[in-house]
Amino acid sequence: MKCEKLDVWKKSARLSANVYKAFKECKDFGFKDQITRAGLSIPSNIAEGMEKESFKEQARFLDIAKGSAAEFATQTYIGMDIDYIDKQEGKRWIEESDHILSMLSNLQKSIREKIVTRNP
Repeated sequence: MKCEKLDVWKKSARLSANVYKAFKECKDFGFKDQITRAGLSIPSNIAEGMEKESFKEQARFLDIAKGSAAEFATQTYIGMDIDYIDKQEGKRWIEESDHILSMLSNLQKSIREKIVTRNP
């Protein structure tokens, strides 16, 4: 897989694993399902996109991953407000998701430059 070489994929996969571990004992299955799925969606969409042949498709899947990162951050804020997530851990997760968003934007920019170069 091409994605395994990407730091953004590694970072988002690690975040997803940490979220799953943190919610292992959570009895609110609706919230647990929503936040773990959003976290899992980030590295999954990066992986799917990087396997696409077209740069345009790669950029599209990175857009989806960015949406999932924003969704994850929103759920983390809510989780902190309802005391499902420790404030310190939640702040770390939000910082990580912000960093992942930035990394995704940079990767997307690089891919879009390839599109322009290929189709002047």
